Amino acid sequence: MIKTATLLGLTLIGAVAWSWFYSPELEPLQRQLLDNLITIWAGFTAYTFVAGFLTGNHSQVDRLWSTVPIVYAVYAAWFTQWDPRATLMAGLVGLWGARLTFNFARRGGYSWLPWKGEEDYRWEVLRRMAPLDKPWVWQLFHLLFICVYQMGLILLFTLPIAYAWRPSGGTSVLTTLDALLALAMIALIALEFVADQQQWTFQREKHRRLAAGEDLGPVYGKGFVHTGLWGLSRHPNYACEQSIWVVFYLFTGAATGEWLNASIVGCILLILLFHGSANFSEGISAGKYPDYADYVKRVRRFV
Repeated sequence: MIKTATLLGLTLIGAVAWSWFYSPELEPLQRQLLDNLITIWAGFTAYTFVAGFLTGNHSQVDRLWSTVPIVYAVYAAWFTQWDPRATLMAGLVGLWGARLTFNFARRGGYSWLPWKGEEDYRWEVLRRMAPLDKPWVWQLFHLLFICVYQMGLILLFTLPIAYAWRPSGGTSVLTTLDALLALAMIALIALEFVADQQQWTFQREKHRRLAAGEDLGPVYGKGFVHTGLWGLSRHPNYACEQSIWVVFYLFTGAATGEWLNASIVGCILLILLFHGSANFSEGISAGKYPDYADYVKRVRRFV
């Protein structure tokens, strides 16, 4: 995981450098919007670090992952004076965020008190690994990767809403391609909801049987969900999540005809993050469940 975090950090530096020197020039109003979004990012990042440091619960970014993109997107739509394309994109981000917020809330992830609520089990595993088991090393990791990098990533994968807006072009006119992209994003959100529900149903029934002392049987005895969408992909929710933000980026091409711009950095870094996260999660699962190795051989990771 440390190697993955280092790779992601170096990739971010390289991507920002490429964007600075080679991406299309932003119009003044776009640059002002970007500056304002960076200011909002700085505030959220400072909060996540201070809250995590003071409480010892390092899932502060997890609690904001589904809501901060909505803040960015709605602010951007407001800044554009509710440009039709920006408003459509903000609505799609709102739909995405509602699904993820619901799924995180029912797992006990939220509390009015920042030191309560679910903490990602992977942080506890990482805290026990050298050299992160040293307090000062862990706090440095907490600051640079959990807070600065991940909050920065949230900003980056929502940036296409700023790049899809062209102030000098007047009010945007939605096209058939915009409609197709919107439908694709809605379909992916729905598919991700189904994957989450299948996992939720499986885990609830497994734990109910364990609590009641009932036989788990051949399905629940494996310990991990492996049926439905999970029989086609080891991480159908991850596959949908990555695809959603690739589709979101494509709105910039629909708006400008330029299919390569700096806002592609967000979805690329998100894909790299999910690959690293999947590697780490599957390592844990392989150590807990004897049948997981066979599952890995039979079922593809994403698609």
